[in-house]
Amino acid sequence: MNHYRNVFYAIGISAFTISFFFTLFFAYKAMQFDQIIEKKTKAKKTNAHYVLISEELNNEYWRLVEKGAKAAGRRYHVSIEYNGPLQSNLSEHMKLIDMAISSKVDGIITQGLSEEKFTPLINKAMKKGIPVITVDTDAAKSKRVSYVGTDNYRSGYLAGKALIAGTNGKAVVGIITGSFEASHQKLRVEGFKDAIKNKPGIKVVDIKASNITKVQAAEKANEILSEHPDVNAFYGTSALDGLGIAQVIKRQGHEKKIYIISFDTLPETLQLMKQGIIQATVVQKPYKIGYESVKLMHEFKKGRHIPSTIHTDTGILYQKDIAKGDVSP
Repeated sequence: MNHYRNVFYAIGISAFTISFFFTLFFAYKAMQFDQIIEKKTKAKKTNAHYVLISEELNNEYWRLVEKGAKAAGRRYHVSIEYNGPLQSNLSEHMKLIDMAISSKVDGIITQGLSEEKFTPLINKAMKKGIPVITVDTDAAKSKRVSYVGTDNYRSGYLAGKALIAGTNGKAVVGIITGSFEASHQKLRVEGFKDAIKNKPGIKVVDIKASNITKVQAAEKANEILSEHPDVNAFYGTSALDGLGIAQVIKRQGHEKKIYIISFDTLPETLQLMKQGIIQATVVQKPYKIGYESVKLMHEFKKGRHIPSTIHTDTGILYQKDIAKGDVSP
C-alpha cells in the first residue's frame, strides 16, 4: 500500500513540476509577444511618412533618387512613399502634390518644375505644417525648406565648355531638351548658351523638346538633321535625350561625324560612350540627392537648422575616362 502511495506521490510531484515549467514558459512567451507588440506600436507612433514625387515614375534617374531616399528612410526609421506621373506631365505632378497635402503626410520631397505653378502648392503645404524640400529642380521663390540637387545652370555651362573642347570651337549644334516648361531644363539650356556665346565658330541652329522620352528625343533629333543637314553636334539636356539622339545617329551611320554630349550615367549611356557614339555626359548624383533630401527632412523635423540649398556634385565624364572615372550614382 505504501508502495502505491509513493508512486502516486512521485507522479503528482512530476506533474506539478511539468505544469510549473510550462506555465513559466508560456508566461515568458507572452511577455516576449507583449514586448514585440509594444515595440511595433511605438515604431508606428514615431515613424514619419514622407512622399517623394518624381518627374517620371519609371525613369532610371528617378529610380536612383528613390533608392537613395529609401536608404535614408531605413537609416532614420521613416516611411518613404515613392510616386510620380508615368510620363512627365506637369498637371499630373501637381495633382499628386495636392493629394499628398490632403493626405496630411509628414513631409513632401518633390521638384519645383515650374516656379510660377508650383510655388502656390508648395506654400499651401508649408502653411498646413507640411515641410517641402525640392530636389533636382528648385522653386527658390517659394517657402520650401531647402533645395537638394544639381546646380542646373552650372551643369549646362559645363556641358557647353565640354562641347567647345570636343569640337575645337567649331560646331553647328542641335539641342534636344526634355521640356520647354521645366525650369531645370531651361537652366541647362541657358548655361550651355552662355558658355558658347563668345565662340563665333559654334552656332545653335535649333532646339526641340522631347517630353523626356527616348522616342520623342529620337524623332526630334531626326527632324533637326532633316531641316539642318549641316548639324555636326548635339546636346541633350535630360537622361533620355542623349539616348534618343544616339539612336538616330547610329541608324544613319553618323557615329564618326557628330559629337554628342548627354546627361547622366545610365547604363545605356555608358555603353554608347564605350562604342564612341556619345562623347561626353554630365554626371549628377541622383542617389545622393535622394539620400540627402530625406536626411535634411529628418533634421528639420527634429527642429535642427538646415541649409536652404545643397548643391550636389556635378561634372563631365568623357569617353576616354570611363575606365577610370567615378560614375557611381
